[in-house]
Amino acid sequence: MSTSSKLIILTAVLASLLEIIDTSIVNVAIPTMMGNLGATLEDISWVVTGYIIANAIVLPLSAWLGGRIGRRKYFVGCILLFTATSVACGLAPNLITLTIFRIFQGLAGGALLPTSQTLIYEQFSKEKAGVGSAIFGMSVMIGPTLGPTLGGYLTDHFGWRMIFNINLPLGLLAAGMAYMNVKEPSHARAKTEPKARIDSVGLALLTVGIGSLQYVLERGQADEWFASKVIATCTLIASISIPTFIWWELKVKDPIINLRLFLNPLVRSGTALMLALGFFLYGLVFITPIFVVRVLHYNATETGMLFIPGSLLTAFCMPFIGKALQKFDGRYLIFIGFCFIEICAFMMTQYSAQTDHNQIFWALIVRGLAMAFLFVPINTVVLGQFQGPNLGQVSGLMNLLRQIGGSIGIALLSTLLTKNSHQNYVDLAGRVSLLDPATRLAVQQIQVGMAGKMSELVGFAAPNQATLQALYYRIENQVFVMSFAQMMWIMIVIVAFAIIPLLFLKAPKGPLKAVDVH
Repeated sequence: MSTSSKLIILTAVLASLLEIIDTSIVNVAIPTMMGNLGATLEDISWVVTGYIIANAIVLPLSAWLGGRIGRRKYFVGCILLFTATSVACGLAPNLITLTIFRIFQGLAGGALLPTSQTLIYEQFSKEKAGVGSAIFGMSVMIGPTLGPTLGGYLTDHFGWRMIFNINLPLGLLAAGMAYMNVKEPSHARAKTEPKARIDSVGLALLTVGIGSLQYVLERGQADEWFASKVIATCTLIASISIPTFIWWELKVKDPIINLRLFLNPLVRSGTALMLALGFFLYGLVFITPIFVVRVLHYNATETGMLFIPGSLLTAFCMPFIGKALQKFDGRYLIFIGFCFIEICAFMMTQYSAQTDHNQIFWALIVRGLAMAFLFVPINTVVLGQFQGPNLGQVSGLMNLLRQIGGSIGIALLSTLLTKNSHQNYVDLAGRVSLLDPATRLAVQQIQVGMAGKMSELVGFAAPNQATLQALYYRIENQVFVMSFAQMMWIMIVIVAFAIIPLLFLKAPKGPLKAVDVH
């Protein structure tokens, strides 16, 4: 591999890491930002939601935009815009300006992931396409893990604004490297050739449809779903805009997204598998921290550190999986990955209030293995069969489906957590009575361990009140553990259905085709 190829790979990895880390780095800083900006949790959540919605809108458009503007100009411009809006977020004087700049940051960041992916792929021959997928996969898998950990450290030591300002030197470095090393693809439209008319109708329908869908998934649970007029309206808009967009793109001469690619069973199966991967990846990253914080009382740093060993294992295994694709059918490796997912979810059904660090550690190690066996083969088997403009189109669609799958996973698990917790509390609280020997024993144990002085310190006038409050906390804890286990069983069932698109994934015979351009 030449030096220029290595520099392009390094540039693409750096750019993709900037985007992926910024998706999750804000989460741990939200409490600090609330206090500093005088905002409520409802208001500050738009700092995260606005970024994700804007990101989802641009993902499927990146190939089309790159083709019209020019790949290098588009890539460098988006890195610079991402960097500039990051600094603007760090300097934002109030919540409104912070939210606006986060939206623009999300629009710029949405271009970095699919463009980086195709830049990496084109550097490898057809026999080593799996290695390219592994390199890109390492940044995608490690990013969500580094985000909370890095965000917690920067917030604790330098303040929340540093989580944005740190992008300035890294962004300028990535932009400079991209300008010097990224070239226009061989299939780029000649300057003398007239450009196709802009599909403004399709662009508007896609923006409105994907934006509304992402808003529903991100805000549905917080706004109590269809009890909110905004959620109901956005659902109606999405249900009209997306089918209309599909109809329009199939009839227009120069579509912004070539939906006819879905006529290829490889694309249909690949995007469905990526949807399932996103569901598991982001759903588990969402629910596991809630469990360890609420039940085991981990702090933000301890929670972030939990995911590092599994992510390092993923990064370590990905190159080997990429090389294994040169000898083994990718479908078998994907099947092994889904088996690891089921094992991980089953291990998590065994969590309780007495769960120790080792149980969580090994479950997340299995998760790390699953990610390695899924991400590399899915991307290699699917993207390895495309080149030219179609490669960028399929890359954008797969990244979009992974993100939508993650949003569905978070929305579903969040809804089930609330719903099941209410029902489990009713079921469990109805069995708690002083007439029950187990309840009396629990109360006696609490009273023995609670001195009168401690009751005063925690703000209760009498030990009996403290005892009842402690009993209530025990019930709430057990309710959450029960709800968590139920969600894991539901995840096991849902992931099992991912085997269906795998059955229709027709792996090509012979070596994988070269992935050579944007």
